[in-house]
Amino acid sequence: MIYSMTGFGRARREAGGLGLEVEMRSVNHRHLDLRVRLPRILADQESTLKKRIQTGLSRGKVDVTVSLTMTNAKPVLEFDEGIAAQYVEASNLLRERHSLTDALDVASLLGLPGVTRVVEAGVDAEVFLAPLEGAIDEALEAMIAMRATEGESLATELEGRLSTISALAEAFERRAEEVLVIAKQRLTKRTEQIRQDVGLLDDARLHQEIVIAADRLDITEELVRLQSHVAQFRQTLSSAGPGQPVGRRLDFLLQELGREANTVGSKANDAPLAQDVVELKTELERIREQVQNIE
Repeated sequence: MIYSMTGFGRARREAGGLGLEVEMRSVNHRHLDLRVRLPRILADQESTLKKRIQTGLSRGKVDVTVSLTMTNAKPVLEFDEGIAAQYVEASNLLRERHSLTDALDVASLLGLPGVTRVVEAGVDAEVFLAPLEGAIDEALEAMIAMRATEGESLATELEGRLSTISALAEAFERRAEEVLVIAKQRLTKRTEQIRQDVGLLDDARLHQEIVIAADRLDITEELVRLQSHVAQFRQTLSSAGPGQPVGRRLDFLLQELGREANTVGSKANDAPLAQDVVELKTELERIREQVQNIE
């Protein structure tokens, strides 16, 4: 089974009077690019969580967001009287030295930085560790399941396109045989005419020229390699599994398929054959677009 790099997972837990939610989103990427966003109270868990998530992934750009919301706990307003006293003292000093008339009122004092802050009542990071790990695992499992489902769809589409490529290769082989026969007939007729006109070609030379021309048009080796690459592509798709990323190998096989298609195209001295080569390259490009999203 192959895995797509596109997926989403979500999990929720409750602990310490707060609701905890984990969301994971992944898209395609050449390597594993993992980013975790945490509330400040859980910031020191980033490294541990990354290691936990990495065990189930090999490639993809993955964004993980952990958020906390109030459930039963009520926020508490904290007041720092020491800082407030310093503000009042500074205000009085400025009024005395600079003959200022405005006094620092209570409302303005409470709005100054550091005087007050709203905190979550009874929040203890230790309370969230076990629920957080459980939520991470659940969200990761859901995201991987979605990637697997997407991978099944990709595999079905790729198999259809591989069948098209195999059919085109078989058509190439049949048409190439016809092209070779026609080319040999044309060359024989042409050289016979030259020999009658100038009498310079003997039978050995005529045979040699026909062999050389036929070799230039022969695409047998290219078609054998093309079908071999298709077989390897199918084998790679069927042998993939969890922890066995195959995207890079599939991309390599696509390059080899493209190389053989280009060689066949350069030898295709025949309009129908050249048209089929264009169709083959189109199918390869469609496969390439899909392979970019395979882990």
